[in-house]
Amino acid sequence: MTFQELGLDKPILRALAELGYEKPSPIQEKAIPPALAGRDVLGCAQTGTGKTCAFAAPILQELSRRSAPGRPIRSLILTPTRELALQIQESFEDYGKYLSLRSAVIFGGVGQQPQVDKLKKGVDILVATPGRLLDLQGQGFVDLSRLEIFVLDEADRMLDMGFIHDVRRVLRLLPAKKQTLFFSATMPPEVMDLVNGLLHDPAKVAVDPISSPVEVIDQSVYFVDKGNKTKLLSRLLLEGDVKNALVFTRTKHGANKVAGDLQKAGITAAAIHGNKSQTARQQALADFKAGRVKCLVATDIAARGLDIEELSHVFNYNLPEVPETYVHRIGRTGRAGRGGTAVSFCDFGEQEYLRGIEKLIGRKVPVVEDHPWPMQVFEAPRDAKGRPVNADDAEARQAARERRRERAAAEKRAAPAAPAEEPPAPGETPAKKRRRRKKSAAGEGAEQAAAVQAVPEPPAPERPEELRKKPRRGVRQHHLEDTLPAQPAQASSDFYRPDPLAGDVIMDATARLLASRRRLLPEREGRRKQEKPPARGQEKREKKPAAQGGEQKQKKGTPSAAPRKEEKPQPGGKKRNRGRGHGRRGGPPEVVLRTGNQKDSTEQPSLMKPYYMTPDD
Repeated sequence: MTFQELGLDKPILRALAELGYEKPSPIQEKAIPPALAGRDVLGCAQTGTGKTCAFAAPILQELSRRSAPGRPIRSLILTPTRELALQIQESFEDYGKYLSLRSAVIFGGVGQQPQVDKLKKGVDILVATPGRLLDLQGQGFVDLSRLEIFVLDEADRMLDMGFIHDVRRVLRLLPAKKQTLFFSATMPPEVMDLVNGLLHDPAKVAVDPISSPVEVIDQSVYFVDKGNKTKLLSRLLLEGDVKNALVFTRTKHGANKVAGDLQKAGITAAAIHGNKSQTARQQALADFKAGRVKCLVATDIAARGLDIEELSHVFNYNLPEVPETYVHRIGRTGRAGRGGTAVSFCDFGEQEYLRGIEKLIGRKVPVVEDHPWPMQVFEAPRDAKGRPVNADDAEARQAARERRRERAAAEKRAAPAAPAEEPPAPGETPAKKRRRRKKSAAGEGAEQAAAVQAVPEPPAPERPEELRKKPRRGVRQHHLEDTLPAQPAQASSDFYRPDPLAGDVIMDATARLLASRRRLLPEREGRRKQEKPPARGQEKREKKPAAQGGEQKQKKGTPSAAPRKEEKPQPGGKKRNRGRGHGRRGGPPEVVLRTGNQKDSTEQPSLMKPYYMTPDD
């Protein structure tokens, strides 16, 4: 079968012919016809089988046959990695170069402004990673309300990288009526749950299931200790028939270390992983594709995001824990039916991973024994508590701790040096040393205070004449004083308050209770100054003979024959407490009724007259 028989339009066929596409791959042959018919497609195929063309060609043809005013986003392709997003967008440009459709790619790790500028001009096809898509949609730059075709590529990789929640958030932004193309290399239960809720009567296409590796790839494994892996890798790269090689490591630290060791051995190498900036990753990938770099060392972030034509070798410097990842790695070579070589290194601690890989692919990986560094360590590394650990992870953690110590030391060197302390005097005691330090600190504080005082303060703004005469008051106080009658000036004291009983001042019982006794009884002011209260001991001696003189006790309820002598108040209007039950300290002053003609309102027969009359009335 040819591409013409699939029903593609001439502009697309012309672009495919210029790219050298003669016959469709099995996934293209089975997925393109139902996609052109408008059906949902569920494609299961391993990497490197041509899935991008299987969904890109139908999208280009369907969107080119009908136009939309305003050029909205009519197709969205969601991918897990930046490299894969870039390659998909490049494929759309190559396949649709004779069409008037616009495509754009958005991903994180770079500035968003160039991407926003493209979106504002109008985009028909958008290729995106989940994080940046949700970010720009939240800012109002992405509108998916008029979407017609949605593609979810590498769905199982989305699950492995923890993007499944972001994918569900994106799905809630899409319209209910749309065509969905779903592609994945594996179908774990979580992916199947997503398929059941997303696709409607899909056309299922399964080509080369994950349990069957690509037959054209020559696989082999070397049993070698961890410390000799770099030596073996350098020898194979220099002496073997290696045109270019992609090396996979377990950790980011391992990728940097392997790339540095290869450069020391005279092999051009570059590292690519998540800690690298997007610009550095794109530059390393471009140099590798152009042949300027022979070896590209990468972590699993690039396992499904790299499409390198005529890649001759793939090296598994560390075996992956997940067997499916092994198939994705070696699938970087042997693209489009070409041959390739996959070489794996296995130390004693990775033998369990090798058994899982062989169980998945259904056959044994050939072992190469003739090499100068055979395995000699037959014990897995353990930590201080005797638990088995992964040597690569432990090395990465140790390197991270060393980098933190180096940064702390650099910050300490960059910080200003503290002033040197004076050497202790001969025979100086610790107490004297503390006093000397305290005195020195006080001197420094005085110097700082003097420096602060030496700074001239800015002149205060000149106030108007009417504000200089009286102090500023709050708004409420100012309004209240305006409503009160003017009081005569008193020269006695600033704290003088007029007598509340002087003149024809009307007061009720509450005001009298709250008024100071000093002001309630002004006629006793002079007498209290003349009579000095006796001392406490003298008062007791005077009362004791009176009690011994046979004076009878007054019975309860019987009126006294002689009037009880009124106790004099203490200065300040408070009576001294002489025992329990005689008032509380700090409590309200006692009420003393006036004995003259002037009566309080509480002594009136009726409370209808809450005021008192003066004798003049």
